[in-house]
Amino acid sequence: MIRPKLSLRRPLAILGAAIVGLTGVVAVAAPASAHHTTIKATVDCDRQTGERVITWNVENSERDKAVTLQRVTAEPSTPVTVPVEGAKAVPLQGYVIKKGGFVQAVQRVPGNTASAKLVVFGKWKKNGQEATNDGSITIPADQSCAPAPKCVELDKAKYSHTFDGTKGTATVKLDGDLPLCGEGKQYFTLVSYFAPRPQFATPQYVYGTPDSDFVSATQTEITLNVEIPDCHTQVDLIWGGKDQVIDEIVDGGKRYDNKKLGSPGTPGNRSKGPQGWYNGGSKSCATPASTFASNCDGSVAVSLSNDGKISKYAVEFEVKGENGFTKKVSVAPGKADTSIVVPAADAGKIEVLVDGKVIENGTYSWARPEDCPLPAVTTKADCKEFALTVTNPEGGLPVKTTFTYGDKTETRTVAAGASETVTFKASKAESALVALPDLDLELEAVYTPEGNCGGSGGGGSEDEPGLPVTGAAAGGIAAGAVALLIAGAALLVIARRRRVTFTA
Repeated sequence: MIRPKLSLRRPLAILGAAIVGLTGVVAVAAPASAHHTTIKATVDCDRQTGERVITWNVENSERDKAVTLQRVTAEPSTPVTVPVEGAKAVPLQGYVIKKGGFVQAVQRVPGNTASAKLVVFGKWKKNGQEATNDGSITIPADQSCAPAPKCVELDKAKYSHTFDGTKGTATVKLDGDLPLCGEGKQYFTLVSYFAPRPQFATPQYVYGTPDSDFVSATQTEITLNVEIPDCHTQVDLIWGGKDQVIDEIVDGGKRYDNKKLGSPGTPGNRSKGPQGWYNGGSKSCATPASTFASNCDGSVAVSLSNDGKISKYAVEFEVKGENGFTKKVSVAPGKADTSIVVPAADAGKIEVLVDGKVIENGTYSWARPEDCPLPAVTTKADCKEFALTVTNPEGGLPVKTTFTYGDKTETRTVAAGASETVTFKASKAESALVALPDLDLELEAVYTPEGNCGGSGGGGSEDEPGLPVTGAAAGGIAAGAVALLIAGAALLVIARRRRVTFTA
C-alpha cells in the first residue's frame, strides 16, 4: 500500500473515536544491519469491549529503498492489520513501506495484557539486504482495561467544546469517565455562511458543506472542520445533525438561539466552552462569484453567489465544461446556488460566465484532492507464481494499472472499491513493476517466494525451472536455503513525477 501522505484524522478516526487513550511505555528496536526498520507503539483501551488496542508504528529508516515486511510475528499472537479506507484492512505481513516512510498497524489484545512485542523481518530489493527488528510495549499494572460497568444516559450527558470561527474548526468531548449508554448518539454540526457584513446581518446563505459528527458509546470526542468563504461570514457550532441546519438565515426567519453551544439556555448550555458562533471576514462577498470544490470521483461542485451589488435583478450565470457541458442558472440578489456538479468527464476545464464573459476567478480545472485515499498494492509469491493485487478505495476514480514482470505485461482498470489481481508464472526476474499512470506513480515489487524453491536464484523460469534437492547433501543445502529465502511481499518505490495544480 502506498501512502505519500498519511492523515492522522482519516486513517485512525474510527479507532481514535472509540477509545480512551492510555499510552504505554515503548521500546524501539535497534537496527540489525545497514538496512533497518524502527518500531514504536502506543496502547489504548476500548472501554466497550475491554480490549487493549495497540497501534504499531513501523518506519522504514532506509531513505533510498522501500522495504517489504516479509514476516511479522506478534506477541500476543493476534492479527496485526493496516486499515485501508473504503476497503478491507490488509495484513501487516507482506506490506511494503516506501523509502523513508512508515505505516501504522492495529492489534487488539486481551484487556489484561501486560506487555506486547512485534517482530518484523524486512527485505530490501536485493538478496542479502534484510534485517529483523522488534519493538515492544509495557503496560503499567495499574492501567486496567475492563468493560465500563456504568454509562450515562443520552439526556443526562454533559460536554465540553472548543471553537475557532476564524479557522472553521471545533471539537466536542463527552465529559466524565463514563460512555453514553446503549446505541445513543448525540450529533453536533459546524456550519459556515456567506454574510453581507462582518457583524450579524441578513440574508445569509450556507457556504460549502456543513460538517457533522456524533458522540456515542464508542466515540467520546469529535473534531469538526468547515470551509469558510474568503469574505464576510458567520460560523455556528450547533446542537444536532445536518437536519438542524438553516440553509438561509433571513429577516424574520428561523434562528439557532440556544442550539448554539455555549449559549445560556438548553441545550447549548450542556456544553462548556467559548461561545460557539462567529461573525467576521475582511472583505465583501462580491458578486457575481463562484467557488469550486473537487471531488475524489473526478467531479467538481460549483457554487454561485449573487449578493445584489451588480444590479437589482437576477444574475444569469452560465457554467461551461469540456465536451459540450453547459448549464445556465439564474441567481436572485442575495441568493446562492450550489446545485451544479460538473461530471468527471467534463471537469478538466470549467468556466463561469456572465453576459458571455468569464468572471473574475471563474476558471477552474479538476485537481485531485490531497485527502483522496491512494490504492494499496500487496503481493503474494511462491515457487510457481508471483501474484500482485491493487485495491482501489471507494469514492474515487477507476485506476488504470499496468503490471510488468520479466517480459510479461498485463493491464487492468481497477474500479473504485474493488481489487484486481494479476498472477505471473514465477521466473528468475527479481521484481515486478506496477505502474499507475493516472496517479503518476510507479511501484517496484520484489519477488520473494516462501520456502526453498531450489537453486540460488529464487524462482525458476519456463526454460530453467528450479530443481528439487535430494541426496546426502540435501539436508544441509535445504537448511541454508530456508535461512536465506523467507516469505516476501512487495518493495515499493514511489515516483511522483508531477503535481496537478489548478487555478480557481
